[in-house]
Amino acid sequence: MTEQPLRRAESLAVLASCAVASLAAVLWSWQHRAMLNYGDAVAHLHIARRIFDSHRPGLTQLGSVWLPLPHLLMVPFVAIYAWWANGIAGTIPSALAYIASCIGLYRLARLWLSPLPSAIALAFFATNPNLLYLQTTAMTEPLFLCEMVWAIVCLVEWHRAILAGSPRATRLLWLVATVLIAAVYTRYDGWILAFLSWIVIGLILLRRGELRSRTFWLASILIVAAPILWFLYNALAFGDWLDFARGPYSAKAIEVRTAVGNGPPHPGWHNMWVALHYFLKASEMDAAALAWGYFLLILAIFGTAWGWITAHRRSFAWALLLWMPVPFYAYSIAYGSVPIFIPVWWPHSWYNTRYGMELLPALALGLGFAVHVALAAMREFKQPSQRWTRYAAAVLFAAVGLNAFAIVREKPLTYVEGIKNIDARRPLEQQIPPVLRSLLTNRPGGIILMETSVYPQLVTLTGIPLRQTINESDKQFYQAALANPAAHAAIILAFDGDDIAQAVHAHPAGLTLIQRFTCPGQPSATVYVSTPPALNKAPAQ
Repeated sequence: MTEQPLRRAESLAVLASCAVASLAAVLWSWQHRAMLNYGDAVAHLHIARRIFDSHRPGLTQLGSVWLPLPHLLMVPFVAIYAWWANGIAGTIPSALAYIASCIGLYRLARLWLSPLPSAIALAFFATNPNLLYLQTTAMTEPLFLCEMVWAIVCLVEWHRAILAGSPRATRLLWLVATVLIAAVYTRYDGWILAFLSWIVIGLILLRRGELRSRTFWLASILIVAAPILWFLYNALAFGDWLDFARGPYSAKAIEVRTAVGNGPPHPGWHNMWVALHYFLKASEMDAAALAWGYFLLILAIFGTAWGWITAHRRSFAWALLLWMPVPFYAYSIAYGSVPIFIPVWWPHSWYNTRYGMELLPALALGLGFAVHVALAAMREFKQPSQRWTRYAAAVLFAAVGLNAFAIVREKPLTYVEGIKNIDARRPLEQQIPPVLRSLLTNRPGGIILMETSVYPQLVTLTGIPLRQTINESDKQFYQAALANPAAHAAIILAFDGDDIAQAVHAHPAGLTLIQRFTCPGQPSATVYVSTPPALNKAPAQ
């Protein structure tokens, strides 16, 4: 396995081709109005917007469960109302992360492989329909994949630099720390990635007698401070340093609320073996056509093992961190209230199927090594020639393209999940906004009391700013409105069972029921107006 330096022309070709793929996917998603299919995508945009568009603007609007970096990256884009409403504000950072992750994956493969197997690995990764769709949304997976890939790239290059005694090692260590901190503030698996990476870095420096490195200890302070700051934020803003893990909007609380009957709430609950199978199956279905998924997984494991055998002296061990999602999600499904539902296994549904995407870089790199082995074996039986190389490349690229086509034909898991998601919300999102707009014509600037965490898109579909609502993120304003809805809002939107419905039941004085909305599988909604209309209006923009 001879090492060939990465040429500038290769990087530019990767950038150009992946930018074209990203743009094509964005145009398709825009044409099919798919950017906002996921309720979580709408919620991410909503969180970013309310940082400055609310009765209580500020960083406490980031909430306690989702980590803050994806929302902070969207803030400049959600400031444009139309981009917030149509989802473009979330597409921009996700698409840029996709392009960067493609560049990073190719660069990682080229640290050990020649251009052809590296290009196959890139093509498999970049043309994945599930990833191409997710990078058109405000979901966090594209950003985290980018951070994970580049963390490994930087770790490998740092390790090589320090072994060579290069002065680049210091600069690369700071770069590693920066990427890991970004991962810590993007997804909770980033915490495990950062912990494992930094522990191994410390052990390497200890073995080399360089543990007193000033750079290492300064960077260590920042790495350790990242999760501590999140604990502190939760404690100060929500009164519980573990609010993200056990608060009312945590995964654990959602699991309790959605549990049905006396059986396990989801497959894999308190069973690591079953949980492992569900995660791996989701990963296979995200990465390959159904008939090829298991074969792909075996091929990637073989390729990774071959990479370890042949390239472990060239810092390949860091690439094993790409497989970190396997134990992380097996544990999270079993004990972390993070279920995955896939259509081929009970309960034959779509839920959190996108989590399987986190294994895509490992599968792609493993495939690249498997291709390298196949090409090497071919050379043993055939004299190396330009003609045979062209034939092999054509067959391999055709196989990657056929896999992508087969996934599209079977319908990408993440896209179908998004469709199921929006289909459940669509009836209420179609019925309620016209009524709210009609009522606002006689109450211009009138405040609407409503919860925005479940149906945040009702705000943009109504065409109002967030400041024209009093919602659960407004804390004291919200509590005051619940104590006397008619005095604080011109219009009240209540969903059966929520705090507002309970407040209306407890304090009905001055309220007139206008219309009730029902939707299969969803809580019914009721619109009230205050009589006479409350004088409260949204603050001037």
